[in-house]
Amino acid sequence: MHTPPSDVPADVPAGVAADRADRVDDVLALARLATRRGAVREMLGWLARRTGGPAVLVGDTGRVLAGPGGEHDPAVARLACGVAAEAAVELHRRGAASAVLGGGEGPPVHLIALDTGPRTYLAVVGPDDPHCGTLLADAARTLALCWRLEQSERARRRIESAEEHSREAVLHLLMVGSVPAAQRIAGALRPALPTVVQMYVIECPHARRREIVRRIDREAGGGAWIVPCPVRPNHVLALVPPEPGPVSGDPHGGPAPLDLLIVRLVPECRVGVSAAVALRDTPTAYEQAIHALAVARNAPERRAGFGGDVDVTVLAGPEGYVWASELLAPCLRYAPARRADPGPQELLGTLGSWLSFGGAASRHLKIHRNTLAARMRHLDGLLGVEVSRSLAAQSAAWLALRLHTAPQAAAARAQAPPGHTATLDAVLGTPAAGTWARAQLRPLEQAGPTAGLETIRTWLRADARLPAAATALGISLPGARKRLTRAEDVLGRSLLTAPSAKYELWLAMRALGSL
Repeated sequence: MHTPPSDVPADVPAGVAADRADRVDDVLALARLATRRGAVREMLGWLARRTGGPAVLVGDTGRVLAGPGGEHDPAVARLACGVAAEAAVELHRRGAASAVLGGGEGPPVHLIALDTGPRTYLAVVGPDDPHCGTLLADAARTLALCWRLEQSERARRRIESAEEHSREAVLHLLMVGSVPAAQRIAGALRPALPTVVQMYVIECPHARRREIVRRIDREAGGGAWIVPCPVRPNHVLALVPPEPGPVSGDPHGGPAPLDLLIVRLVPECRVGVSAAVALRDTPTAYEQAIHALAVARNAPERRAGFGGDVDVTVLAGPEGYVWASELLAPCLRYAPARRADPGPQELLGTLGSWLSFGGAASRHLKIHRNTLAARMRHLDGLLGVEVSRSLAAQSAAWLALRLHTAPQAAAARAQAPPGHTATLDAVLGTPAAGTWARAQLRPLEQAGPTAGLETIRTWLRADARLPAAATALGISLPGARKRLTRAEDVLGRSLLTAPSAKYELWLAMRALGSL
């Protein structure tokens, strides 16, 4: 039993004072619920308990938009939703703001329109309480505000997701060479893509990735093209214009580069930065940044720029272009039996993605892992080699794809004599290829035995499989991993994380007869 509040006049009947106290308690309870996560469901659940009948939000077409939180009998809930939906449609037809419909054989339905657009009704099914109208009127005001906030938050998340997917699509177009299409989409989303870029690969805690993206965007002044990596959940990719001013540590001062700002702001981050490249060379920039990230993981400053060379055009003489065309010819000539089956370009895209990312290519290509496995078996059959198993076949396919997509490849193939054929050994047997191979392996020759040539040669002979390499070296699996990590530091390249330098190292050793 309620005690009348002190500000209630003495001549007010006790029952009226108690009703007023109940109403104050109800309004306060609704206000407290409005501050909770999932406020609408919480308030509907409270209304259901307060009135003894299910409470729902219903649209003017009869669609149930929200129900109460908590445990409810599913059968009763379905029946109540159906009754409330019919009543809401009838009330909308009448054009009334509130009413009590039903009764007789069915339960009464108390409805009141929320101050929202499109028209939404709060419906409570079943209570036969003369005070229910007042309670619903009070609840409707708070519910309308919370419902609008939740709808706004849903809309914001949809927009954010759509923009994220659009940015991911732009990156994908750049990675497959469709630069004009990427520029058109980027021009609509902003910022426009720069003609010369650096790629940043930022390794960070997955749970904080969105927060870190916002921080990077703020520090870059909105000029960076930032995309959460679609393949690795703990990576963020950023395309930024090259740093124009002096670098960190310059005695003349100047603004700190973006990678330094990132590791200062978020100490958990590791950052790999590519060299400045033309926008069309975004795939090269990504590989460079991944290689730099392998160095940054063990660097005290937690960041590193790429200082190596992944250019294999030195192997791209006439022999190389002809050989690449011959190796890929079965795939290029392939005609799918069904219209829905992947064609030559899609198969080549699958091959390139798999060589870069392995099993994670399914996330990159947005296909099921079983679909990826089926395509790789199909490619094994088309190319006549086990690309999915053999490092030798993978290295040859990797080089063939690089040479096939080079800008001058078509002209070089056209100049080749009719009927001319080439082999991989011929491509790797030129003096230029020997010079390239020695440059690739020189850092390993100068390293100690635990990060030198023999460790890498054993790993490559084991098809880059770490357990088999550890057995061949006679050391533990962690010991083998530690050796390869040291080799990454020596080379300034990624070995254990894709994209890996294993293909170039295999080709270099093959060119020098070391495998």
